[in-house]
Amino acid sequence: MNSTEKTSEHKNSSPATISLSEILARGTPLKPKERLNIPPQPMPVQDPVVRRSNMNEVALGYTEKQARLEAMRCLQCKNPPCVKDCPVRINIPAFIREIAEGNFAKAIEIIKKNNLLPAICGRVCPQEIQCQLHCTVGKILGDVDKAVSIGRLERFVADYEREKSSCTIPSVSAETGKKVAIIGSGPAGLTVAADVRRAGHSVTIFEAFHKPGGVLMYGIPEFRLPKKIVEFEVNTLKSMNVIFQTNFVVGKTRKLTELLTRDGYDAVFIGTGAGLPKFMNIPGENLPGVLSANEFLTRSNLMRAYEFPRADTPIIKGNVVAVIGGGNVAMDAARTAVRLGAKEVHLIYRRTEAEMPARIEEVRNAKDEGVIFHVLQSPKRYLPGPDGRVARMECVRFTLGEPDESGRPRPIEIPGSEFTVDVDAVIVAIGNDCNPLIKQTTPALMTNKWGNIIIDQNGKTSMDKVYAGGDIVLGSATVILAMGQGRVAAEAINNLLA
Repeated sequence: MNSTEKTSEHKNSSPATISLSEILARGTPLKPKERLNIPPQPMPVQDPVVRRSNMNEVALGYTEKQARLEAMRCLQCKNPPCVKDCPVRINIPAFIREIAEGNFAKAIEIIKKNNLLPAICGRVCPQEIQCQLHCTVGKILGDVDKAVSIGRLERFVADYEREKSSCTIPSVSAETGKKVAIIGSGPAGLTVAADVRRAGHSVTIFEAFHKPGGVLMYGIPEFRLPKKIVEFEVNTLKSMNVIFQTNFVVGKTRKLTELLTRDGYDAVFIGTGAGLPKFMNIPGENLPGVLSANEFLTRSNLMRAYEFPRADTPIIKGNVVAVIGGGNVAMDAARTAVRLGAKEVHLIYRRTEAEMPARIEEVRNAKDEGVIFHVLQSPKRYLPGPDGRVARMECVRFTLGEPDESGRPRPIEIPGSEFTVDVDAVIVAIGNDCNPLIKQTTPALMTNKWGNIIIDQNGKTSMDKVYAGGDIVLGSATVILAMGQGRVAAEAINNLLA
């Protein structure tokens, strides 16, 4: 890859002032002050101009030298805050120490004791608000961006293992004769499957789509999470004899209660996520050209519509596209629209950039790729053109007031501030609700007013032998939080069946 195709995520980062060879030649351990003097290693990325026209992964991954230098920045704290902040409690200092010493196989072995999806978590989890948030290095240097890059190191050893074809299949205990059904093959479901199968129980995952992976497949774009990585992790579970039944909608193909009674499952885990898109209920939302981010991203990610007509599924390719929202899904939709050839992509958000729930990294990437941000604005109605399709969008301006129940400043509409802009496609990315199908067909299952399943501290629902976790419980959350709930539920299921 030449210099015009590759750049660095942190353009202001200087190269390390001490080389790996110099450190190794010393033969003595680094002192804490010396570790702090090693600069954070920038992530190599595709050049923004080049990546606007391809679906290849943006972040290219550390080299071995970068990974070892970054690992050497870790102070190996006696009471590591990173472990406390990790939802699945990976022994982070231990795996980082192995990377620093060049023992990559040992590092991934440590990670996989708690997390069977490291290549995925290393790419999409918001480490900056989880394991890296209270990193001692970041605190000493006064900047969370200078914390040890735990996620990038996790990704590095996971990729190293896969690329070297050195992956081992997790061991499975003797068969118990007990059967567990898992509804949904997203991060929570895959985590439960791994932990329950390792205990020797038979596991079947029921997936509504034609491919396993849940939100990892349909929700996250190829340029952030290559689908071959998700397929690799799914194949690992298949190698453990986990059974996948696709095109199977629990609540329609089979009721949840029938899994327990008719099919004889000894326990059920519900990990169906939150895939029902929210809309604003404003005039014109039903116009052709206005669609949810869920539909847009599912067409692109799962159905590979960006390859149309080579792929069978078409997708809207607007010239002037508006994306409504400020979360990671909005960034994914905006960046996908760029790659589909839009001349302009405008992101509309009713608060300021400081309140955006999206990762700072994703906001930065979107801007680098040419997405135009408009804050303190929101659509009020969509207007059709002569052909009946959306052609204009009437917006209103906002100011910020006192914090609301979310803790963020409440957006307050400015009277008389309406204005109209031309658009030919609108993608609504303002969040998701839970699909009500399982609740509608399972009256005994208790949910809250938003439709989220209510569980106890062990992940158990109001029904015997039925557990739940992930977005169906939390609402729209992160991959690693869903996995954390999956691990808790898996432990409870294993205890139930012991």
